[in-house]
Amino acid sequence: MNKSPANIIREYGPFPGIDKVAGVTYDGQHVWFAAGDKLAALDPESGTIGRSIEVPAHAGTAFDGQHLFQIAESRIQKIDPKTGRVLSTIPAPGAGGDSGLAWAEGTLWVGQHRDRKIHQIDPETGAILRTIESNRFVTGVTWTDGELWHGTWENEEVELRRIDPHTGAVLESLALPPGVGVSGLEADGGDRFYCGGGNSGKVRAVRRPKRLTK
Repeated sequence: MNKSPANIIREYGPFPGIDKVAGVTYDGQHVWFAAGDKLAALDPESGTIGRSIEVPAHAGTAFDGQHLFQIAESRIQKIDPKTGRVLSTIPAPGAGGDSGLAWAEGTLWVGQHRDRKIHQIDPETGAILRTIESNRFVTGVTWTDGELWHGTWENEEVELRRIDPHTGAVLESLALPPGVGVSGLEADGGDRFYCGGGNSGKVRAVRRPKRLTK
């Protein structure tokens, strides 16, 4: 396994009236993050929050190209980002123990925090399609360029981990500095990850390792 220190390239926040940052996602322009009683849209260039959607937002957040998905306790809400309306809800697989959320391959991927698992689920029904075991707490989950990454935050050890999506084996790890936590995790499709900072109320951008081109 290749383990290296994470390169934090920018910090955002803390923001007025927001005590905690949970899930994060990226819609191509804004970083949406879960802030307890709302979803907030952060402009990653200016560092300001442009708008927010008043919905329960306790854990992972995802974007499928059209809709936002947000974990609220034991359910996953499908939200129209234009109107802020909750269009539908499905049960979350962990019944309240859910953490990260990602969209890939037409399905949702849900982190199970203390169960150390990632479930792939049907976005219409919530049915579990398959399960990947991890050996650490799972906080955030993201897919990028065919790579599955998850955040882990356990016993003051905080990492971003790339894992084999079939076996769960850790292939690569980026270690965060002491005192820096990771709640949500999202890749921007380019050279950075966005990480929720838990009780710090911050969002951090971390450099994604470069890949050798063939």
